[in-house]
Parts: sequence; C-alpha cells; structure tokens
Amino acid sequence: MKKRIIVIGGGVAGMQTALRLAEQGVEPVIVEKEPELGGKLRGWHVLFPSFTPAEEVLTALRRRVNESGIEVLTSAEVVGLEPRSVRLADGRELHGDSVVVATGFTLFDASIKEEYGYGIYDNVLTSADLERMFNEGRVARADGTAPRRIAFLHCVGSRDEKVCQQHCSKVCCITGVKQAMEMKKLFPEADVFNFYMDIRMFGPGYEEMYREAQQKYNIHFVRGRISEAAPTIDGRVQIKAEDTLTGRPLRMSVDMLVLLIGMRANDDNARLAEGAGLNRASSGFMAPRDLFLGNVCSNVGGIFYAGAVTAPKSIGETLNEATAAADAAAKYAEA
Repeated sequence: MKKRIIVIGGGVAGMQTALRLAEQGVEPVIVEKEPELGGKLRGWHVLFPSFTPAEEVLTALRRRVNESGIEVLTSAEVVGLEPRSVRLADGRELHGDSVVVATGFTLFDASIKEEYGYGIYDNVLTSADLERMFNEGRVARADGTAPRRIAFLHCVGSRDEKVCQQHCSKVCCITGVKQAMEMKKLFPEADVFNFYMDIRMFGPGYEEMYREAQQKYNIHFVRGRISEAAPTIDGRVQIKAEDTLTGRPLRMSVDMLVLLIGMRANDDNARLAEGAGLNRASSGFMAPRDLFLGNVCSNVGGIFYAGAVTAPKSIGETLNEATAAADAAAKYAEA
C-alpha cells in the first residue's frame, strides 16, 4: 500500500512538499485552513529580484497539484497533531505515516506601533496593503491623487524589543527596494525615500537590485528610523527621523508612508507545540532538531517542517526546503 503523509498548510511550502511526495509515489494530503491554496503568495504582486508576476508562480503550483491528483482539504483547521495523525477543528482525525508542518508565518500588525498611525491616519499603509494596490491596478492617496513624495520605513515589527520581535524578518529590505522601484515606475517624478537601520541584501541578485534602485531610479536611502508620524492639515503625513550617518534630525512631509511589516510566528504555534511536545525558538517559530543536519526535522520523530514555520524565508528558500522536508518525511514513512 502507498504511504500517506499529511501536509499541514497549502501555501508555497505545502504545495511543493506535496508535489515532491507525489513524485516519489507517496500519497500526500494537503490540509489548508483557508478556502483556497496559495497562502501569502495570493496577496503578492511581483517577486524579487526578477519581478516575476506572483500569479505565474501561484498558477503553476496550483495546476501541478491538480494534475497530480493530490488530495486537498480546504477550510480545514488543524487543532492538534501527533507523528501519525492530525485532529481537525470539526472533530475529524486524519491518519498517515508522517506529518509535515508547513503553516508559514503571520504578518506583523502595524497598528501595534501607534507612533506611525497605521489605521488612524490616511495615507499610512503597510507593504501588504501596497501589494494589494499593485494587484488592483490602483495606487493612489486616500483622496485618489498621485503621490509626489513617498517614504518607506524598514523593520516595522522586526528587530524591535519593544514589541517582543527581536528577530530579523530577512526579506523586508529587498521588499522595500522592490516596492520603491515599482513606485518609481508608476510615478517617475515622485521622490522616494527608504529609511532603514541597515540594508541586508543576502540573496542572488539582491545587491545588484539595490544598486539599480539608487543609480537608475534615484531612490534615496536614509540610514535612520522614523520616530513619529502625524497628519497635516492638507492630508499629508509629517515624519520625524534622524539621519544617523550625519547625526542630524530630519523632518519632512510625505504623501504616503509605507510600513514594511515583518514576519512573526503564528499564534497557534504554542498550542500545536505543547500538544505534540515540539520545541519552539525564543522568537515563537518552531525550532528544528538541528540547524545544519536536521533543519527540516522536529525534535519529535515523524513530524517535519517546511518553509517559514521555522524562520522567515524567501520563496526560493521555501521551495528548496519543502523538497528536503518531503524527502525526509518519505524516508521516515518507509522505515
């Protein structure tokens, strides 16, 4: 009989894990709490550093899952798991030979950082909001006019002890560069500023993209954090910051303030970890058994990890890790 492996999560990691399992003759079943597959990729516009439309990647993964005949359970939330079974919120219990957890991450709630006025002031939005605008083909200020000056703020909800988020979300820097370039393409005459603590360009093509943003698109990068944002009478946003390279205070009014929100651990990680005896990192993400030789394995035999459930990752890293997780889970099931 075919071995059966339960994949929790139907985003990029979950779909790629299931596809790899199917290639090996294993029977995967994807359990996704949302009504459709895709995860966070559904809300993305284009992907860095190639500017490939996210829809192309999403459509290809969904098509392959469908063509492979993989069983998919949508609108199905997992409330408990063991090495060979998972329990759903509706009382059903699914059994398999191993389990891969690919539940991803949660975006930081920018309203927690009250000093920036998200959800209070017009024209303060998050990077996720901006992606949605790109997808809708409607990028404008609250009054419908085009922005003339745009500010991006890095590390909102990352590397911030005040909100208990001390980890780096890894992809916010390159996301800020990508979105700044997209805004310059839409509004060539606009001034675009990126406020950052430091720029972390860790991936292939990222440093080149950062240089292009400065040299070709004339995007301004200011080393310093915005300390406060406030509305102006004319509907703009006044920001206060410090240029830490020159040591000078800075104040300017912008038409849009974009908060580059980071990744945080899912709220239900604690419940799932406690029920199955799984270890978590101090950040709240799931902790792999070993960062080098067992990075897709949990501390419990038969339970494996794929993607950003263990730490912030890019889509490319997630796809590669999902393949490794599928191989490890299949090997365990055959033992």
